[in-house]
Amino acid sequence: MPDVTVYGHDGGPLPATVGPATLLVGGARHLADVSSNAERVVMGDVAAAVDRITDHDGPVAVVASGDPGFFGIVRTLRRAGVDPVVRPAVSSVAQAFARLGLPWDDAVVVSAHGRDDGLRRAANVCRAYPKVAVLTGPGADPPALAAALEGWRRRIVVASRLGTAEERLTGPDGDWTDPNVVLVLAEDGAAGPAGWLAGGVRMPDGWALPEEAFHHRASMITKAEVRAVALAHLAPVPGTLVWDLGAGSGSVAVECGRFGAAVIAVDRDPAATDLVRANAAQHGVDVRVVTGTAPEALADLPDPDAVFVGGGGPDVLGAVLDRRPSRVVAAFAAVEPIGPTAAALAAAGYTTGGAQLQANRLTDLAGRHRLAATN
Repeated sequence: MPDVTVYGHDGGPLPATVGPATLLVGGARHLADVSSNAERVVMGDVAAAVDRITDHDGPVAVVASGDPGFFGIVRTLRRAGVDPVVRPAVSSVAQAFARLGLPWDDAVVVSAHGRDDGLRRAANVCRAYPKVAVLTGPGADPPALAAALEGWRRRIVVASRLGTAEERLTGPDGDWTDPNVVLVLAEDGAAGPAGWLAGGVRMPDGWALPEEAFHHRASMITKAEVRAVALAHLAPVPGTLVWDLGAGSGSVAVECGRFGAAVIAVDRDPAATDLVRANAAQHGVDVRVVTGTAPEALADLPDPDAVFVGGGGPDVLGAVLDRRPSRVVAAFAAVEPIGPTAAALAAAGYTTGGAQLQANRLTDLAGRHRLAATN
């Protein structure tokens, strides 16, 4: 393998020369700033450029944006068997937060570049977390990201050509240009609390929380044992979107949000949606709450990855299946809806299963204990 040195470029001066390199690889705008008589390869097709690097007999210099070890060319080179020397510059993410004077150890960073589902996954992270940096790409530009975030209260800042004379900070409809990084900030997410674990992605300190952890009315809440099984099947993780239909207290929605999923909770009762908001605030998660009757209230919502059906009839389930989520979980207190629901899921092409849950909780009984059935 050739000797490869990767230079990061943050808009500042590059080395006037790149030493003994006989092959120089990078973007056209980067290579224009380098004085060298070496053979030049403009890196449009990354795979072809890496093949040329590995075939070269002699030292190679690669010029890349920012910190090439952060969502950059270093990973690709190492996968090709190259062990490069890396001379990083300041990453575009660090520069963008610095321009706004914000700390970013609590930020989530996602790349929407070069991925078929990059926009959807990036948008779901921005819906769930208060401080996100998005490395944009074709099909996932700032206006597309802003459109995906309609209905969520977010400030969007596009930082373009950082470190160059063309540097600018704009909104998604402003005079931005490529390359850029987009900062997506909730109203209360600018500073954030001090922590000890960088990256912003959180894991809950427990799940299937007791009913007492939520505001609810007259025990109208999905019980902890049911939530535990539902969460296992919904698989809420960062980058996914979960609908909670017939949300009631919103306990399922909040639990999904605590795992880092984006969540929309729908209920026709304004008193119920008020409870959802209160529970989401209490547990520090961002749940979008929709007051309306399904299926009509679902029409303008973004497509979900998983749906918890806690209420509604066959028309609601039909509207859900029309959106083709990967996972559907329905919970019933009565047995009559089970057969038609299983048939509808199977007819829509889903692999269908079910379980009866029975929980008898330990209760004091005059100094002894008994098992009391839970609905």
